[in-house]
Amino acid sequence: MRFLLTAVSLSLLATPLLHSQQVMSDYLDVFTVKVRPEKRAEFDTVNRKIAEANRKAKGDQWTAMTVEYGEGNTVQFVSQRQNFAAIESGMTAFMSAINTGYGLGGLSKVMADFNSTILSSRAEIRRRRWDLTANPPTDADSYNQIIGSARWLRTIRVNVRNGHEDDFEQRAKEAKAALEKGTKWTYFISEVMAGTPGNVYYVTTLQPSLAAYDSAPKMSELMGKDAFERWSKAISEDAMNSETTMMRMLPELSSVSDGISKIAPDFWQMKRTASVAHAAPKLAETAKAAQ
Repeated sequence: MRFLLTAVSLSLLATPLLHSQQVMSDYLDVFTVKVRPEKRAEFDTVNRKIAEANRKAKGDQWTAMTVEYGEGNTVQFVSQRQNFAAIESGMTAFMSAINTGYGLGGLSKVMADFNSTILSSRAEIRRRRWDLTANPPTDADSYNQIIGSARWLRTIRVNVRNGHEDDFEQRAKEAKAALEKGTKWTYFISEVMAGTPGNVYYVTTLQPSLAAYDSAPKMSELMGKDAFERWSKAISEDAMNSETTMMRMLPELSSVSDGISKIAPDFWQMKRTASVAHAAPKLAETAKAAQ
């Protein structure tokens, strides 16, 4: 979906796993948009059509999610990439899919429609730190299981003080050791490489329901009271601030891989509606008339 968002840009969510780099992507594109409140319905309609055309033509792949707890009317599009060259491959695949679905000139119309529904956007390149991630998936199948089963995502954005990156990462390794000793929960950690100021890390968990977070492990219990107090004090010295956001998956705006889709086909494989079925030829006619 990256080219559609060229004017609105795209970024990468990184995913390198030290013992399984060959079967899992090294980067993810994370593109965040702020939707015009009065145009949220139009935004959803435009992106449903885009996702449908892309899926039908087997173009690029991405997961869409909307912020439910955090800044309202905010939507993220995330694409996995093996490397930077794969970004261009994804762009090409998306462009080809849209041109196939909407005809020559359709891409420009799609971009214009999309841009008219948003207020702002931000693109980041994140490198996921598997050396800091707790209970990481061991292969592509286990990774797909986590994503395919997820309906909610909770992420903590941590702004680390300049010069404290190594100290923060040491704290993350201590948390990783405690989590892996006392729980099966997976906590992904990624580091922003470009697209936002400062030293930013994300700590992310994915769950099949909002209720599942009620059983999230407590670091104070895993580490013990004294160790947790020392750890918390050190974290407070390393980080300037943090923000927790909770997002809900949007399958109708997503175009995921078969590996993810097969985990929950009723959720990820959206049925084509009559309005979407007729969207491509109508848009193609509009684009042709404008030439």
